Amino acid sequence: MVLGALSGVLDTALDRTVVPGFSKIGYAVRRRLPSWPADPRPGALVGKHVVVTGATSGLGTATAHQLSDLGAHVHLVVRNADKAAGVAASLRGPSTTWVCDLGDLDSVRACAEAMLADAPPIDAIVHNAGAMPPERTESPQGHELSMSIHVLGPVLLTDLLLPKLEGHDARVVLVTSGGMYAQALPVDDPDYERGDYAPPTAYARSKRTQVELLPVLTVRWAAAGVAVYVMHPGWAATPGVTESLPTFDKVMGPILRDADEGADTSTWLVAAAPRPRGGGLWMDRRERSTTFFGRKSPTSDDRRRMWQWVASATGLTP
Repeated sequence: MVLGALSGVLDTALDRTVVPGFSKIGYAVRRRLPSWPADPRPGALVGKHVVVTGATSGLGTATAHQLSDLGAHVHLVVRNADKAAGVAASLRGPSTTWVCDLGDLDSVRACAEAMLADAPPIDAIVHNAGAMPPERTESPQGHELSMSIHVLGPVLLTDLLLPKLEGHDARVVLVTSGGMYAQALPVDDPDYERGDYAPPTAYARSKRTQVELLPVLTVRWAAAGVAVYVMHPGWAATPGVTESLPTFDKVMGPILRDADEGADTSTWLVAAAPRPRGGGLWMDRRERSTTFFGRKSPTSDDRRRMWQWVASATGLTP
């Protein structure tokens, strides 16, 4: 009992000190604590169908490989079918490729329509697709692109695919970023139309929105039996980080997690038995606080207003 309590104290301390906790140091230490949850059993996902968005790079590719190694049929939702072919060829098990631009809501609707017609029942979706445009860019529907790719597209695709998810103890994982801790919910300017545009800020604002919509999405998708999670991968070395944050990559490179370490909790949330409790933010196989010391915490009215904006932008019923 004492050892378990000390493990919890150490785990929390890693969280609060940020750099050790988010880096490969935190992952390595936590894996050795007695409180670390067991790995999914071999073959845990045999017969399961799992959708992975953004599967042609970084955490998405690592997640696809991990899920395939556990026996899943992986559905690669990608913008570039040629890149997906290389990923598919490297997977241990079967896969299907679906072309979709998560930043374009018309593309999302077309992809959902195709999957509803031809895909088998779906057991999980892992939303990895991401981007950090170097300047303010709008989606075809006129929304700031980071918000469209990280929030509007994933919410719309998942909502449209509920008939495929219903009745399968299904799980939906949204991959977030530690940068969201420094941002408030942008309820008064979701499309970042005011002020000087900063790509990392736009990225982090969209990731904060993912986290703060958890209560709404949990209730909305509960009727279909779907559990929803947001997963923080820690600081991982990916092509996106190298390209979009070169200074951060150079300075923190020696302690960044590799893609497999970053993807670990996504895979665990999909494959763990019994299904982990939904509705929370997870990192390193444990539910975490969505704010540090209560800072940046929105009100319930803020969340309601943000959801109304998302529903309006995607054409969903609030």
